[in-house]
Formats: sequence, structure tokens, C-alpha cells
Amino acid sequence: MSRILVVEDELHLAEGLRFNLEAEGYQVDVVETGEAALERLLPDAARFDVVVLDVMLPGKDGFTVMRELRQAGQFIPTLMLTARGHAADILLGFEAGADDYLTKPFELAILIARIGGLLRRREWLAAAIPLAPAPSEEAGDSFTFGDKSVHFDLLELHVRDQVFPLTLMEANLLHFLIQREGKPVPRKSMLEEVWGLHEDTDTRAIDNFIVRLRRYIERDPTKPRHLLTVRGVGYRFVAAPAGEK
Repeated sequence: MSRILVVEDELHLAEGLRFNLEAEGYQVDVVETGEAALERLLPDAARFDVVVLDVMLPGKDGFTVMRELRQAGQFIPTLMLTARGHAADILLGFEAGADDYLTKPFELAILIARIGGLLRRREWLAAAIPLAPAPSEEAGDSFTFGDKSVHFDLLELHVRDQVFPLTLMEANLLHFLIQREGKPVPRKSMLEEVWGLHEDTDTRAIDNFIVRLRRYIERDPTKPRHLLTVRGVGYRFVAAPAGEK
């Protein structure tokens, strides 16, 4: 039985979520504050399978909770609930480390479907859109380039003797770029096809994700060789830069 932590300070909503999720066969715990959520999750997030996290909380808000979890190395799948449907707020949640979002008010069936998707995500992340064949590819769920390999099923990036955990959003973005290896990819395409944001958004919000991936991948992030900027367009992934062994 999958266990879900609901972090929601509106009592009627929290209890409604508990009732309906338990009716779906989930085990549900509810807390009302960000501090209480961190007390449950920081020692051992693995006892939960999904977190449903409201943004507007007393004390530490959802963005802060999300950042502290990821900084502590806890990568439990998290669905953020927000009454603020602006694309900039959604991107802020993704940047903090959220895996999905839902804008209030929402339909219960959609919430349940999103939770089910998060529970399955690690399995279908690699399989849903197979990587294009390439000499450096090892298998459908991993991709090796140089002394680096990304394992989409494990949400891990291995660089020499280091292992970097990836959020689902980081893994999705890297997957998207690797599929289009060598081709310029517009920022707008990343926002629309990776995160499903179709409204008029500041497309440079994607840059923060690229900066973070460069810190993992590039030997010198100020002089990238794999994640290249295409001026006025977006980015281009290069698996084997000229002269790199």
C-alpha cells in the first residue's frame, strides 16, 4: 500500500483529500505546516511514496519546504498545490524541486491521476520516449557520454566517481535535450513540451535549470562543452565535443 503525506493547512481540504485518497487504497498522513512536514520527511522520507504539498502554508511555505528537502538529499516525488496559476510561480516550484503541480481549485480525478503518475514516473520516464539510437547509448534507461552517464530509471547522473541525484524535472529536461542531440532546442519548446506551459512565459526561466545541469556535467561550467547556448534560440546538447576524451 502506497503511503502519501498531505501537507495542507485548510482543514476541510486536508480531510477531504484524506478521505478520498484512502478510498483509493492509499495510506494517508496529514500535517498542517511546513515545519511539521520537514519533521516527518527529513529523518526518513522513504517511509512515504508521494508528498502532496500546498504552497501557501503558515510558517515555512511550500517552496521553502521543497528546497530544504532537495538540499537534504530527499527526492521523494512531490506534487505541489498552488492557488497561484501563473507560469512564473509554477516554474518557481519546479526550480525548488517539485515533480508536478496542480492549480486550485482542481478536480479530484485529476489529483488522483497525477499521484498515480508520480508513483509510476520512475518506470516510464525512460520507456515513454525511447532515446534515439547513438553509439554512446547503453540501454533505453541510460545514456553514456564521455566519462558521464545518466540513469533515467534511477534519476542519477554519474560523473567519474561522483553521483548526482536528479529531480524528475531535471531528468526530463536532460532527456529532452539528449533526444535532440546536436540540434538547437528553443527555450519555448522546453517549456511547452517538458513542462506543458503554453502561456506567455518568460522563457529565460529555463536558464536556471541549465545552470544547475552544467554544474553537474561540465568540467568548467563557465565554458560548457556539452550544454551549449545557442544565442537567441536556446540550447544544444553535444555528447562528444571535438577534442574531448
